[in-house]
Amino acid sequence: MKHMDKSEFTERKVVFEEKMNGLQEKLQYMGSLVEEAIARAIESLKKQDPNLARAVIEGDDRIDDLEQEIEEKCLEVIATQQPMARDLRRVATLFKMINDLERMADYATSIAKITIRIGQQPFVKPLVDIPRMAFLSQKMVKQSLDAYVREDVELALTVGTDDDEIDHLFGQIFRELLTIMMENPKTITQAAQLLFVGRWLERISDHATNIAEEVIFLVTGEKKNLND
Repeated sequence: MKHMDKSEFTERKVVFEEKMNGLQEKLQYMGSLVEEAIARAIESLKKQDPNLARAVIEGDDRIDDLEQEIEEKCLEVIATQQPMARDLRRVATLFKMINDLERMADYATSIAKITIRIGQQPFVKPLVDIPRMAFLSQKMVKQSLDAYVREDVELALTVGTDDDEIDHLFGQIFRELLTIMMENPKTITQAAQLLFVGRWLERISDHATNIAEEVIFLVTGEKKNLND
């Protein structure tokens, strides 16, 4: 293998950083679409708006396309720039993150489908904790991506704190809906659908936590479980 002199190494590093900046911009754009999908899915549920729900479902294709585009560009960077050590970890981390984002978008789509299934039925309970879970999950998505771009371990750690609150809220929703179902079997179908919504928001938060854990590993080289 040809040994690179200092100028060649510097030039390659500059090109690599330019390509990484471009990838990070696409990653943040993908993240913003996921945040929007979560927000609109929950808004469609709160307002029982099937048109908004269908817009979320249709928008999932754009997120899927972005995942494929970023994946291909990651592979291109690895092939053409041959990053080593920490630079390779940066690309690999980004590669994993887009898969987490794509799964989050799928869950948002599933929530939108619940909106359509419930239709105009009166809710078996007021939607209070579910919107709170959605707000926190959107916040976690943004913070985990910002932590990656900034390589900010402290910011990544805060994602785990929000995940704990989401787990607590889901437990509360589960108990309340279970009680409602036991008291009135006619509520079972809708209550079960709302349980799915809570579960999917909890899964979105888990994927955001995955990203935060990857950031911590990228910066420190240590594996940390934020889901404890």
